[in-house]
Amino acid sequence: MKLKPLKPVILALLIVFMVPAVLNGCLSREAEVTSSENTSISENTSIIEDVNLKEAYAIIVDNLSNPDFVIIDVRTPGEYASGHIEDAINMDFYAEDFDEKLNELDRDKIYLIYCQGGNRSGKALDKMEALGFQEVYNMLGGIANWERTSLPTVQ
Repeated sequence: MKLKPLKPVILALLIVFMVPAVLNGCLSREAEVTSSENTSISENTSIIEDVNLKEAYAIIVDNLSNPDFVIIDVRTPGEYASGHIEDAINMDFYAEDFDEKLNELDRDKIYLIYCQGGNRSGKALDKMEALGFQEVYNMLGGIANWERTSLPTVQ
């Protein structure tokens, strides 16, 4: 039986995943220290992502007592007044000073952002990523999805 040659992509993946695993057992103490330092650097990468309603709710529950967690409603003040997630602050995406207000926020805090349906908060997520925020979650479906599943809002 003749074996088919490996495709270049599969071969590259094998090299990427197998070589470090094989070499890992051969590392000296100095190399291990260097490796752990590199791991620390890679752990500082940012988390900028869309999350579904279940994930957003879990993020809120997990951060109930976290002073470094902020929920931002990017709808207009009128929309915000009609009902919003408890403890959410209002930052109107359409306001002239929206970018300036975003720029004033602490980039090291954890943010959950939402709007009515996900469009404005998606754009806000992109702006926050460009500004160097470390951890931002955009709730897909917005407050409309939140209310549709009977989750509580406050006025």
